[in-house]
Amino acid sequence: MLQRTFSIIKPDAVRNGYTGAILAEIDRAGFRIVAIRKQSISGPQAEGFYHVHKERPFFGDLCVFMSSGPLVLLVLEKDNAIADLRKLMGATNPANAEEGTIRKRFAGSIQENAIHGSDGEDTAAFEIGYWFAAYELI
Repeated sequence: MLQRTFSIIKPDAVRNGYTGAILAEIDRAGFRIVAIRKQSISGPQAEGFYHVHKERPFFGDLCVFMSSGPLVLLVLEKDNAIADLRKLMGATNPANAEEGTIRKRFAGSIQENAIHGSDGEDTAAFEIGYWFAAYELI
């Protein structure tokens, strides 16, 4: 069944010049880009987006990192999009990620791990709606 998911190419990957290579991996994996935008976000925007992690010790550092430079926001579509993107991304810790995954190839640490992807349908719906208006989803 056709499904949409949300992804962010994080500031570390953009800063290191990996955006094109990551987009190529996403394309090669059969995803259709429904919406894409490169932008910088504010600290409060990062806090709102990651509100589910508010009580976690890494929350502040994560929000500072995510607002540290431009990133690329994506809405992606394909059959089984959420699970397929999670597999393509690899483990959160790039040291534990499988060979050939985006994080194994492009990430430097657990925090600076190159890419974010929704972990479920409810999360994807919230994340897509947080960054994109319905009319932007072509």
